[in-house]
Amino acid sequence: MIYNFDETINRKNTDCVKYDGLALYLDAEGTLPMWVADMDFKSPPCIVNALKKRLEHEVFGYTIKTDRFYQSIIHWLEKRHGWEVKKEWISFSPGVVAGFTIAIEQFTQPGDQIIVQPPVYFPFFQSVKDSGRQVVYNPLKQVNGRYTFDFDDLKSKITPRIKMLLLSNPHNPGGTVWTKSELLELATICIKNHILIISDEIHADIVYKPSKHTPLASISNEIAEQTLTVMSHSKTFNVAGLTTSYVICPNPEMLKKYNHGLNVPHLHMGNIFGTEALIAAYTEGEPWLEQLLVYLQKNIETVDAFLKAGIPQIKMMKPESTYLLWLDCKELKMEPKELHQFFLSEAKVAVNEGSMFGPGGEGFVRMNVGCPQSMVKQGLQQIKDALKRRKAAL
Repeated sequence: MIYNFDETINRKNTDCVKYDGLALYLDAEGTLPMWVADMDFKSPPCIVNALKKRLEHEVFGYTIKTDRFYQSIIHWLEKRHGWEVKKEWISFSPGVVAGFTIAIEQFTQPGDQIIVQPPVYFPFFQSVKDSGRQVVYNPLKQVNGRYTFDFDDLKSKITPRIKMLLLSNPHNPGGTVWTKSELLELATICIKNHILIISDEIHADIVYKPSKHTPLASISNEIAEQTLTVMSHSKTFNVAGLTTSYVICPNPEMLKKYNHGLNVPHLHMGNIFGTEALIAAYTEGEPWLEQLLVYLQKNIETVDAFLKAGIPQIKMMKPESTYLLWLDCKELKMEPKELHQFFLSEAKVAVNEGSMFGPGGEGFVRMNVGCPQSMVKQGLQQIKDALKRRKAAL
């Protein structure tokens, strides 16, 4: 079956953050929404059909997670990533952010320090600070067009108060797919210093060849014993609104502690439709995903070519993963607020301004190209035209 990713779908008036949130959060109704990290494609027919089938039952009471749930995860992770996990390692989370926030609260104490590697997904900072813990920055370095870890900086900042490191694997917003050797060196430092690692691997399935995702906990038993991995099908199959993710932790004591934090606010039950969507995605969704990856890569190539030919002041960090592009706009010589307003008010394109991703994000924007190519081209043209108007006004 051939899937049509060129189809334009009207998402307005569906209460979605990406479109209907423009007026509510940005006061920017009418701008092109290339900000919130979900896609504008229909979810795969296998998911839609599974939800329809469950809907036809017409009773939506309390449900449990049976072997179908666990086995679909086990099968998917082994097939896509070569990672053999056991049922007793798997737990639930309503979302990836909820998962690592529960971990922060269960495995650290108020006042403890947690390492975050900016520029990175901004809820990392929020979850640490809002939990009464302290953020310690270990900024990433740019080397040959991709981000790398700064191990010397990391070692220099480790003290007895450091209890945890939050890892974005693959990296959001830079799109770096960490190599096995990079992850091994990072984990070795953490193990030596008794630092727990919470690995956010939500983008694991959106990886472009020849890059290959390595689940951190798959590298060795020693690393697995000190790692809690949070994953989901939600980004991959565009079902974020179904609030279903999962946690993998081979260390029984860590998992017991995590589950306590999950159960206290009664978050363990989950969502009936989220469970059905996960099972359908992981058992029947692979052909759709393979076509999606080809389409997304074409969108990325379109942006790269357009910028080089028409807007050379903006440089794209070529992503190895995700549908989120990290655009270097420093040559535009705009301060963060001005850059934000330029895209929003002049180009009429809603993007995420880079400084929200922490130190090192200044002068960048994050653009979502998980949308029809016609929208990608429209956004690029609007940016180009806005820059031309600016130049003419000088």
